[in-house]
Amino acid sequence: MKNFAVAGVGGFIAPRHLKAIRDTGNRLVAAVDPKDSVGVLDQYTFDVRFFTEIERFDRYLERLRRGPEEGRVHYLSVCSPNYLHDAHCRLGLRVKADVICEKPLVINPWNLDALGELEQETGQRIWTVLQLRAHDKLLALREQLASSPSTKHDVVLTYVTARGNWYDVSWKGQLEKSRRGADEHRHPLLRHAHLDVRLGDGRTCAPERRASDGRVHRARTCARPLVPLRRREGPPVSGTATGEEDDLRSITVDGTEIEFSDGFTDLHTRVYEWTLAGRGFGIADARPSIQLVYDLRRAPVTAATTEAHPLLAKNP
Repeated sequence: MKNFAVAGVGGFIAPRHLKAIRDTGNRLVAAVDPKDSVGVLDQYTFDVRFFTEIERFDRYLERLRRGPEEGRVHYLSVCSPNYLHDAHCRLGLRVKADVICEKPLVINPWNLDALGELEQETGQRIWTVLQLRAHDKLLALREQLASSPSTKHDVVLTYVTARGNWYDVSWKGQLEKSRRGADEHRHPLLRHAHLDVRLGDGRTCAPERRASDGRVHRARTCARPLVPLRRREGPPVSGTATGEEDDLRSITVDGTEIEFSDGFTDLHTRVYEWTLAGRGFGIADARPSIQLVYDLRRAPVTAATTEAHPLLAKNP
């Protein structure tokens, strides 16, 4: 049994990490969040030290590190806002814990270099959660494409995740703090499916509330990704969501559509299982997609093309 601590335990994604810690037979010993509405902890354990100040949390983990081996924290799960990920990863390494960090691991690619150096200095590892790589349908697609004789595929990836008005008010709606959107899902997914990614000549940019959108040319793929982050208006453009009513996640390869809106409940647990077995996703796995998303943000911007992407017209 390993001891875990969680940074950002009051966040949207934290319950999936708490469930994964419990379901893999491990123990939560400490947690921190500036917000104290964390009654969700009682669903998993009553025996956890909770802090609202990161400094006191850091001090407690350091005290545990200097104590008996069975009491120290072995893993720090980072569920905090994106712009704090690299800082909290460094905290975990300093207290001699491995880190399991929500995606995106960092916002800017050069932060990966600093974290890699700290891995070497401390002997600890940083892992990240790329849970779509653990989805059964996408694993099957990966195997199919790995054995495909084709060197170029036509791919349309649709990733619609419904969010309420809170999204724009929270840090997630602040571009300088999140830099997020479905890019963090779609590019790791495409690369994992043996669809090698390189930046094309430009991008089509939707409003900030939507992820960067555009045509990304690939060595093996010609993709037309469209990934809004807003609730759909009207009927679904294609397919029928089988998970949340307003969510739609599908990938069409050479005219064959695979919908993967369902099957998300236990993906974090599966990633934890792989990570604890030493088969998780590290800095090297995260780097290509983080670099690509960074390059996309800096690429020339053109007007949104609703004719090419009709879903844009339905998501003003």
